[in-house]
Amino acid sequence: MSAAGSASLADSRPQPQSSGPGGPAIDAARLRVAVLRLSRRLRKHDLAGLTPSQLSTLSYVGKSGPVRLGDLAAAERIAPSTLTRVVNVLEDSGYLRRQPAPDDARAFLVTVTDKGVEVLERIRDEGTRTLKDILQTLPPDQLGALEAALPALEWLAGSG
Repeated sequence: MSAAGSASLADSRPQPQSSGPGGPAIDAARLRVAVLRLSRRLRKHDLAGLTPSQLSTLSYVGKSGPVRLGDLAAAERIAPSTLTRVVNVLEDSGYLRRQPAPDDARAFLVTVTDKGVEVLERIRDEGTRTLKDILQTLPPDQLGALEAALPALEWLAGSG
């Protein structure tokens, strides 16, 4: 490759972005790629035969408790007809239960069953074990850096 071709490749790469005067330079593109790849590695385990959208729906109901189908569709950002199909599969698998809403005969509430709670716990435990195994491959200085970065990562993820 010519020097000009080499220079154009280097120029097209994302450059670190500074967080402000005197702040650390963070390469947002590298961080995004690393987080996405790690997320993909953590999802490469047994999902109890669930698709990502089924797992997301089951997780949401598991966290939020009884929820109306319309509210669940809005939270999951999927069409009500698509949600109905997802809920049907989860209900047929014994992970969710659909019941009439007590205050509206036309509405239904969806709740997670004991079997659904068990499968969510198993999937979470497996993901945690996978991450622990990955973390054991890091040298102590990188583990320390991750520990120091954890509050910032939690804040970025919206849970801190």
